[in-house]
Amino acid sequence: MTSREKLSDDAIAAFLSKNPGWERREGAISRAYKFPDYGAALAFVVRVGVAAEKRDHHPDMLIGWGRVEVTWSTHDAGGITPVDIEMAERTDRLYGT
Repeated sequence: MTSREKLSDDAIAAFLSKNPGWERREGAISRAYKFPDYGAALAFVVRVGVAAEKRDHHPDMLIGWGRVEVTWSTHDAGGITPVDIEMAERTDRLYGT
């Protein structure tokens, strides 16, 4: 399987069971992160954005005061792929979990 082929429901469920905070939503995986203020949230978005650019795989991100929601999906594959899992795990490391 290449990193851009859709994962099975079992593989996605296995990831979710081992990674608290992530949830499956409409063919994607999402997680909300909390921060002490807007500046810290913005700095996190920049770190995730740099990692995404290096991997050439970009999430949807919603930023608010002290909160960022990150959503990973592979649009051309029509769902969640190994690269989404890889980048979700990278996002958690950037957050410090």
